[in-house]
Amino acid sequence: MLLQLQPLFMGEKDSVSIDCELDFSGLEWNGIYPFQQPVRVSGTVTQSAGVVTLRAKVHYRYDGVCDRCTCEIHRDLVMEMEHILVVSLNHEDDGSFVLIDNYQLPLDELVEEDLILDQPSKVLCRDDCRGLCPQCGKDLNGGLCGCQPDTVDPRLAVLKQLLD
Repeated sequence: MLLQLQPLFMGEKDSVSIDCELDFSGLEWNGIYPFQQPVRVSGTVTQSAGVVTLRAKVHYRYDGVCDRCTCEIHRDLVMEMEHILVVSLNHEDDGSFVLIDNYQLPLDELVEEDLILDQPSKVLCRDDCRGLCPQCGKDLNGGLCGCQPDTVDPRLAVLKQLLD
C-alpha cells in the first residue's frame, strides 16, 4: 500500500489518517508463517514545523510454536511504531529517518520490517515453560517423566571420574 504524502510535505495538509489491513500471510520468519491473519494498521502521518512523522499502532495475531516445548501459540499483540519521514538526506543515513521516494511511502514494507524487528529471539508459551525432556521427549509442563536426571553423557564420563 502506497501512502501519498505530497500534501503533507508541501504544507497543504497537517495530517493524513491511516486505517488499513495488510496481508503478511506469505511472510516466513524463523521457518514459520506467523502472520496468518490480516495485520491492522491505524494511525496518522502528521506534519508539524516541517517535520513529517508517522505514528501508528499495528494490531496482529502471532501464530507459532513454543521454542522449548513445541506447543502451538496464538497471541493477539499490538506494536507501536513511530518514524520521521524525509524526502532527502544531507548526511549519511544513520537509520533514524525513513527516506521516501516521490512523496510516496510503501507502508507494507515499513510495517513488515518493524514486525520482524519486534519479534523476540525466543518465543515461549509461558515464561516458566519447562520444555521437553532431552531423553524421552515428554513435555515437562505436564509433569515429570520417568527418566533418571543423573545420567551422565558418555562424552563427559571422564570428567565425572574427577568428581568421584
